[in-house]
Amino acid sequence: MGEFLTGSACFVLAMVALGLVRILRGPADADRIMAPQLLGTGGIAVLLLLAAATGAPAVVDVALSLALLAAFASVAFVLAKGSPAPGKADEP
Repeated sequence: MGEFLTGSACFVLAMVALGLVRILRGPADADRIMAPQLLGTGGIAVLLLLAAATGAPAVVDVALSLALLAAFASVAFVLAKGSPAPGKADEP
């Protein structure tokens, strides 16, 4: 069972790498924020698969920390790109 979970983790990691190549080439800012989101989600999946394969409970804690950081990165992006600063009008 451990070999299957490790193989699944490698497959997920390869798919995340392919997805990152495509997303990083995107022209819009929204495409670029998808890269850290994909890396976070894929990283969490890989870590959880490896934790189940090896039986190391500390790896689950690392995965949870990564999930928290990925969520904060999304919120920071939305707040940074959401609205203009007070007192500044949008220029035509």
